[in-house]
Amino acid sequence: MKFGVFMAPFHPLGENPTLALHRDLELMSWLDYLGFDEAWIGEHHSAGWETISSPEIFIATAAERTKNIKFGTGVISLPYHHPLMVANRMILLDHLTKGRVMLGVGPGALVTDAYMLGIDPKTQRHKMDESLGIILKLLTEDEPITYHGDWFNLNEARVHLLPYSKPHFPIAVAAAQSPSGFVLAGKYGVGLLSLTSTPGGVQRKNTLADFWNMVEESASKNNRKVDRNEWRLVLHVHLADTKAEAIEQVRIGASKYQNDYFANTIGHDLDYDGPIENIVDDKVEKGVWVVGTPDDLIAKINDLEKESGGIGGIMFQVTEWGTREQVLHSYELIARYVIPQFNGSLENLEKSQLWSSNMKDRLATIRQSVLDKAKTDYDKNV
Repeated sequence: MKFGVFMAPFHPLGENPTLALHRDLELMSWLDYLGFDEAWIGEHHSAGWETISSPEIFIATAAERTKNIKFGTGVISLPYHHPLMVANRMILLDHLTKGRVMLGVGPGALVTDAYMLGIDPKTQRHKMDESLGIILKLLTEDEPITYHGDWFNLNEARVHLLPYSKPHFPIAVAAAQSPSGFVLAGKYGVGLLSLTSTPGGVQRKNTLADFWNMVEESASKNNRKVDRNEWRLVLHVHLADTKAEAIEQVRIGASKYQNDYFANTIGHDLDYDGPIENIVDDKVEKGVWVVGTPDDLIAKINDLEKESGGIGGIMFQVTEWGTREQVLHSYELIARYVIPQFNGSLENLEKSQLWSSNMKDRLATIRQSVLDKAKTDYDKNV
């Protein structure tokens, strides 16, 4: 199972935005050091909190500061860009990072972005479908492409440079507020980023198994193959040494995140009517967020595995609910105690310890006989 983060990012108003962006870069280096597999970086242009407007520029900067972690666009909003430009920019990143990039795509999450760009929100999902189809053709077909659509044209177009990754870098579709993302992942046989993966999401009546069934049904209709190993779930998580500590660390930050941004800035339903400072307690009780200890997160991932029938990755939503030090410690706890339970790194260590424990009495006898012989040999030579 792959582990990583999904970073919009979310930075509350009132803080130095330059320092916030450099904290984001610091986090990428910390995750790389801790051995996380991936980081997906968002694209937003309005509403004050999500301050990365070009995931490609951020990824290029972060890649120079890291060694192993892979970076995905989480996501490029395809209706905002000409598909040939998207393909060429991602190919450039693929070469600059020597294969450490992934293309994540979506229709665009913020209506405020679409409004400023003069895009009818009702057309965004259709435009994403149209664009993704062309991008895949540009990455996989040898012949030049001529295509005339209602919002972009191609005249004998081909990518300027072939991808560094063969046949091309991984591609994933984000699914959050409608079934369209699941359908598109199946239609094109690409990966899936499920942004709504726990109860309390928009698709409350569906289970994770239902989500994946949508992907497989779409793949079957379009003669494509899909792979559960390329299905990633995004979770809201904050860990500390005790559950009580974890909840108190995020009480204020989580309430601002949910109330100040999602409810009062972009107009989402708060789905909660109690004191705002207690929203973290409500979300934890409902199983929407994991705020607690490594054991709580291990149990949650095991539950998700069972409900889904199998997933390929867990991505943690970057939130900055706590202080800088508390946030960095949360990721360290994940790396030290959670990831090893799912990546197989403990398997032989546990087998070795069990074997030694089962053999301890026999080995103690052998050890004592060796010591007795050494003493006897010494006495003979004195």
